[in-house]
Amino acid sequence: MRMHSALLKQTQASAYSLALQALLAAGSSCPSSGSNGTGPYNASISYLGCYPDYTTRVLQGGVIYVGVGNTPQYCADLCGSHGYRYAAVEYYTQCFCGNTIVGNPPKADESQCDAPCHLEPSLACGGTYYHMNLYNISNPAPTITPLNKFTPVCQTSPLCSSPACNTSLPIADRVRWLVGQLTLQEKITNLVDGASGSARVGLPPYEWWSEALHGVAASPGVTFAGPNGTAFSYATSFPMPITISAAFDDDLVSQIAAVVGREGRAFANHGLSGFDFWTPNINPFRDPRWGRGPETPGEDAFRIQQYIRHLIPGLQGSDPLDKQIIATCKHYAVYDVETGRYEYDYDPQPHDLAEYYLAPFKTCVRDVGIGSVMCSYNAVDGIPACASEYLLQSVLRDHWGFTEPYQYVVSDCDAVRFIYSPHNFTDSPAAAAAVALNAGTDLECGSTYLNLNQSLASNMTTEAALDRALTRLYTALHTIGFFDGSARYGGLGWDAVGTGDAQVLAYQAAVDGAVLLKNEKSLLPLDSKRLRKLAVIGPWANATTQMQGNYFGQAAYLVSPLAAFQSAWGADNVLFANGTGIAGNSTAGFAAALAAAKAADAVVFLGGVDNSVESESLDRTAISWPGNQLDLIAQLAAVGKPLVVVQCGGGQLDDSALLANPRVGALLWAGYPGQAGGAAIADLLTGKQAPAGRLPVTQYAASYTSEVSLFDPSLRPRRSGGSKSHSTFPGRTYKWYTGKPVLPFGYGLHYTTFRTAWADEPRGRAYDIAGLFPANTTTTSSAFSAADTYPVLNVSVTVTNTGRGASDYVGLLFLRTRNAGPAPYPNKWLVGYARARGLAPGSSARLELAVALGSLARADEDGRRVVYPGDYELLFDVDGALPPARFALRGPSRTVDALPLPAKSYAFSVPVHTEPPTYGGGR
Repeated sequence: MRMHSALLKQTQASAYSLALQALLAAGSSCPSSGSNGTGPYNASISYLGCYPDYTTRVLQGGVIYVGVGNTPQYCADLCGSHGYRYAAVEYYTQCFCGNTIVGNPPKADESQCDAPCHLEPSLACGGTYYHMNLYNISNPAPTITPLNKFTPVCQTSPLCSSPACNTSLPIADRVRWLVGQLTLQEKITNLVDGASGSARVGLPPYEWWSEALHGVAASPGVTFAGPNGTAFSYATSFPMPITISAAFDDDLVSQIAAVVGREGRAFANHGLSGFDFWTPNINPFRDPRWGRGPETPGEDAFRIQQYIRHLIPGLQGSDPLDKQIIATCKHYAVYDVETGRYEYDYDPQPHDLAEYYLAPFKTCVRDVGIGSVMCSYNAVDGIPACASEYLLQSVLRDHWGFTEPYQYVVSDCDAVRFIYSPHNFTDSPAAAAAVALNAGTDLECGSTYLNLNQSLASNMTTEAALDRALTRLYTALHTIGFFDGSARYGGLGWDAVGTGDAQVLAYQAAVDGAVLLKNEKSLLPLDSKRLRKLAVIGPWANATTQMQGNYFGQAAYLVSPLAAFQSAWGADNVLFANGTGIAGNSTAGFAAALAAAKAADAVVFLGGVDNSVESESLDRTAISWPGNQLDLIAQLAAVGKPLVVVQCGGGQLDDSALLANPRVGALLWAGYPGQAGGAAIADLLTGKQAPAGRLPVTQYAASYTSEVSLFDPSLRPRRSGGSKSHSTFPGRTYKWYTGKPVLPFGYGLHYTTFRTAWADEPRGRAYDIAGLFPANTTTTSSAFSAADTYPVLNVSVTVTNTGRGASDYVGLLFLRTRNAGPAPYPNKWLVGYARARGLAPGSSARLELAVALGSLARADEDGRRVVYPGDYELLFDVDGALPPARFALRGPSRTVDALPLPAKSYAFSVPVHTEPPTYGGGR
């Protein structure tokens, strides 16, 4: 009770002190008799071996997240006390229970199960890549008791009778009491993702690492229970974000987010995931080679910001104190390269930092109240992101207001370890842990924070810094009902997962995100009555899990394109040949593919890229079509049958050869379309659905990779030797690129035709800049009230379907200037978009496009976003069908938002070694 006494002395006159004294004196009754401890039971165990666990779970009784306190004996005690005959430890922190070893799996080599238990490193706790140490329990309890269903912690003993669960106290006081009860070692072991809890206090372990990028996804915190079809064996698997973004429909994003948040909460309520999910990835897709670009909404910062505005409320819910789940915006900041991602230092120019790299995070934090932010692997301006006081304090907390008591920062996995090596920023792991904690990284994904004992002993950090981080984390858990439950979301269960509306939405998202890139002589849609036999060819033709991309979970079903075409045409009328792989030199399958093409009336080739060439830790080295696929497409075209190419994958390929080949009749980009991708592709090609998506990235020529370094964070073009004609760096993204793209950002065709006309636009008008600003605005941001979100121009366009088929239509609104502010001037930039749905032939719709004050601003060399006087043009869509709508801004320039500048130096608690930036050199 030492901590009780100290706390009471400090707060004796407070209401908290009086309530605490009364509670300690009188005791408290618990609402239930549940327990978070293992009790006196002791399992007798024998080792059975190391088993692979990456396809079907070897044990399917359930999983318990033990945290860093996991050991084989502790896990067996948990499983045996619940009546299970087998126990297995995996990935340091996971404990699996079961009564049957599923599928008679073969043993793996023991070297695959060599992950040491954190607190007892002489013991093995499974493997890091889906391998488990399996044990037999000879004395299980006679009755199986529920294992997974989550019980709010304040309904379990012994914590339920403590001040931590006294609901008459403010949450801040309850959390303060809880943190005060933990020993120093317990504090440390609760600052890592596999948090150990405290059986002594009654705080259960908790795994913070759950994923849900486009549906609840496999991760250390997520378990899909049992064979497919049983409760919690699957979740809805939507298209990847790059495909969702191509729909340019904010309502669609909101609906998808609501489903993902609902299903995530249902999993958490039943102990099969955490309540926090490390999603979304909001780094802009700056370079087409980036392996994780498909995880993002694309290359345009404004598009990403709008995506965030609708995604986060859908995931978290409307009440920040009673969330559905906690979402996490990642990776903060300037992270968009996989090659060397653990060690590189980037120093972008302040103007690029302000209006591009940091803009999505500003929206996430300041405007939609994100619960957590993940700091990234790389360094910025010589300091690793997870140790950067500038990023984590000056910008994130001081400038954007990430200061709610429940908002916390988590590191990317092992990013704290990488501060020491390979960044070589500190001289030891303990020093790396200290500088990260001191800078404001509250939670580590990894185990370097377990060195904080040494950090404290060497005066590198303080126990107060530990308490600050733990306070944020436990306060965050209060917002999702971890302690008290949630009347709003606590009842979500299996019946909320994979519902009919979710399945329809997954299909609709795949349809809406598809982009038609070519359609010569209106080859599409295909006529199944006239074209009786169809050849379906290519490495994506029979895709299943390929369609899910990465960060995916078990889907209820996966409809491959082949299966969908067989359903549409009849199995006997569909000729299938794989033809070739994603990449390689083999032509062994060409003959079968050509034979199928010759026997068919039309050919559909499905290819592109997939996670074998673009994924986390894997950047592409080229953006041309793999040569084997391009060769096969050329030979299929020479057969002379109507040929449709479906391009899959998230990163764009140089389609020049396909666009130029008159025998390639149509080209459709489908991205990663998710669980219903095959059905969506077949329905689009046969006209049951009409494509209306737009490219959310620029499609560059293959030569781009030789012109621009993958690692250069610059966006604006640079010229050499004062030449006015030669550009040494052509710039990045449609906003700055000075070359000719193969297909521009926002490109997309339709099966029908449309006529557009300005309905309301500011033609010829002049606006006083000062009058555009709302009253009493300053350059200091505060949550939900920033001037840059204030709408200042209302533009509308009438769209009329002048063709024969019904279709959606996406309208994009860009802004351009040639004299407002300093040169160089952007080509144009996106300021609005809208999607009209289901326009029948002859019908019209009015697209309302509000332009915010921040969209008029440009960033200066110091990172201030300024509205400049000058002449402007509003451009509708990418085809130039409408004349520009011109207007002017007059009066003195005015700052909308000013990014803080970093200090000249920072006082670290340990010796650090900053180096010149690997790439950039902006300051």
